[in-house]
Amino acid sequence: MRVQLYLLSLVLAAGVFPLSVLSLTSDLTNDPAKVVDKYLSLDKRGVRLTAQTYESVKPYVAWEQEEPVWKRFVVIRDYSINDDVTQWDVVSSTEAFIPVTFQVLGVVHVETATFVPGPREQVLSVHIRAVDHQWKLVGPVFPPHVGRQRLADFVKDSMIREDDAGRVETLRRLREALVEASRS
Repeated sequence: MRVQLYLLSLVLAAGVFPLSVLSLTSDLTNDPAKVVDKYLSLDKRGVRLTAQTYESVKPYVAWEQEEPVWKRFVVIRDYSINDDVTQWDVVSSTEAFIPVTFQVLGVVHVETATFVPGPREQVLSVHIRAVDHQWKLVGPVFPPHVGRQRLADFVKDSMIREDDAGRVETLRRLREALVEASRS
């Protein structure tokens, strides 16, 4: 594979595009990086937080299993997709691994409703493949990576609907921690 990537970079440097790269980015109706971006954009907006809103990402994924019940959510500032095809691991004209970098602020543990700060960069290789003439993510299935403000709003909404005063206080502390995370 390294030899293929080396040859690909040489061909691209010479200004000649191999057929596999052209087909990877133009044979199907969408650029695969744009499909990854759409999925991550929806994830950042919190659509994977509930079963009702999860349906909106289904057109972008090829896995059949239901979304697991996550014990943690990754809180992010933002993400970036490496759209430089020479940096992708191109398996074939219909399959690739696209690097994505997340600017992580920390993790929310769902059961305890606690935020553990941990600012860092997380690099993930998103596996995408042509399925039924469309680009779809085939892996990995990773925990929701949600924007800090969206998660704070989600917690606020949960506080409003919560009847247990102790749980409301726990959620209030979580929301304050999420709001504070933006200041660090």
